[in-house]
Amino acid sequence: MTTTLTVQLTLEECSQLVEAPAASLIEIVEYGIVDPDGGSPRDWRFDAVALGRLRQALRLQRELELDWQAVAVTLDLLDEVARLKAENESLRRRLLRFMEY
Repeated sequence: MTTTLTVQLTLEECSQLVEAPAASLIEIVEYGIVDPDGGSPRDWRFDAVALGRLRQALRLQRELELDWQAVAVTLDLLDEVARLKAENESLRRRLLRFMEY
């Protein structure tokens, strides 16, 4: 039997973990960079994937001095690159199977 543990963090917990003010996290959510569960900041719950994306967004904003809109576009492009790389690798493996015969 496999057990999956899902971690759900509040806005305050995320704020502490990523070392950023809650106002910054609210702004990140407003730009659609992260989509927590819940209707309002008080009710928001962030999972491990959202926490990683928050860290990535904050790092881009701090190191490259991007505004949140640019961070959102950059993360979307990075996601697309990762998707295309995975698709390319899958197609490459399929092609190799045909070439072996």
